[in-house]
Amino acid sequence: MSALAFLVVDDFESMRKVTSNQLMSLGHSKIFTAKDGVQALKVLHAEAIDVVISDWNMPVMHGLDLLKAIRSDAKLRLLPFIMITAEVERTRIQEAIACGVSNILVKPYSAANLESRIARALQPAPALQLGGDGDDAQAAAPAAPASAAVAPRPTILVVDDTPDNLHLLSALFKDDYKVRVASNGEKALAICHSDTPPDLVLLDIMMPGMDGFEVAQRMREHPSSEHIPVIFVTAMTDNDARLKGLSMGAVDFVTKPVDPDVLKPRVRNFLRYVELHKQLQADYDSMQEAARLREDVEHITRHDLKGSLAGVLGLVQSLAQDSRLSPDQTAQLRLTEQTTLQVLDMINLSSELYKIETGRFTLQAQPVKLAEVLSRLVEIANSTYAGKPVVVELQSDSAPEQAPPQALGDAMLCYSLFQNLIKNACEASPAQGRVLVALNGSDPLQVLIHNQGAVPVDIQERFFHKFVTHGKPGGTGLGTYSAKLLATAQGGDVALDVSDPQGTSITVTLPRVS
Repeated sequence: MSALAFLVVDDFESMRKVTSNQLMSLGHSKIFTAKDGVQALKVLHAEAIDVVISDWNMPVMHGLDLLKAIRSDAKLRLLPFIMITAEVERTRIQEAIACGVSNILVKPYSAANLESRIARALQPAPALQLGGDGDDAQAAAPAAPASAAVAPRPTILVVDDTPDNLHLLSALFKDDYKVRVASNGEKALAICHSDTPPDLVLLDIMMPGMDGFEVAQRMREHPSSEHIPVIFVTAMTDNDARLKGLSMGAVDFVTKPVDPDVLKPRVRNFLRYVELHKQLQADYDSMQEAARLREDVEHITRHDLKGSLAGVLGLVQSLAQDSRLSPDQTAQLRLTEQTTLQVLDMINLSSELYKIETGRFTLQAQPVKLAEVLSRLVEIANSTYAGKPVVVELQSDSAPEQAPPQALGDAMLCYSLFQNLIKNACEASPAQGRVLVALNGSDPLQVLIHNQGAVPVDIQERFFHKFVTHGKPGGTGLGTYSAKLLATAQGGDVALDVSDPQGTSITVTLPRVS
């Protein structure tokens, strides 16, 4: 742990120093800082960073955009990312969780809280595992959500050099809170700087040796105690003393002799804030734990669905090639095949596409018989758009006696990728038009899809952007956008060529099996 390299990102220099000091108090020495997300990305590309600790609200590039940039970078996407925030809007917290934040730390926080978040961010979440036959999903028992545990009573530290005052204040609060006492400033600081600091300090000012002002000042200078609220309880009544105490970060100023009817509500109000803060942190922890568990379940469900549908697809395609079947039977099988491909496309677009967008997709590359994938999609397109009519033609530069080249990627993603592009070309083609799908066995593999009809000039630069569509009532504008993402997720790319004023060409490149 001590060898870890941290990047602290915050637009306020004072907060960068506070977090850096907390890290140093935990034994870490390799600490880099940045004032915004843009500067942070420069550091990440120049230094080997193990953990990012970033504030949320920053100018230039805020924490959420930085998180998205990291998760979309192939070299950085697995980097632990701790978001520090005072955000209370649940939808924004859900967005950060969806984007793959490792942990969320609510302001204010202690060094001990930061340490626990770092440990949790570095530890992989318990993953669901398939049962012995692959049909059942079982989970390693996760820790109970923080909000489900019984919260300990808040702790008050009473600091006073007079035993009678210590006894009085302890008796006043012992039934509702855990009370600790200190008779001098040194002992008070030792308690505040320990692994179990108090939630609130009732601090006398006039004490021998180290007075209350010095105790408060040293509390604010230490990362473990700078966030602890302080109420001065003192016989000093002049306005200068009050202003000095408040300038040192005191949340209240109570004069002696203490009136219980005044002090108890004030303490209760401040500790209510402490409890709300703890509950907010617990709620965010529970949201993150639930999201991780839900993602594991959905991953296994999608994996099983895709596996089953791939089996159905292979069986249907095999049966459809049986020459003993009647034309009606073959047509029914082809309809089943088309429906299966549509369901696979829905699964890919609803799950894999989202993971690609948030930088959490992991490719399990396998050889893909691309010629077979294209052949089936062309056959389906000819059947689907026969009424327009549009003719879809498949060409390949491979000699008949040669084995067709294979792509290195994911077969189901390839189905979705080319299904969307061929469908888009057919819809954009005029009646009596022709769509060409050409497979080039170069390295990387190239697939050209050409249709008559040019992409309008006003959307050419945005052709692969999300929700961009033209001339298609009810069109979602996701076809070319998803194709671009699905290609890049497999180590390839998609490019648009509009040099032909009468037609549109799209070239897809994919890695080739060597």
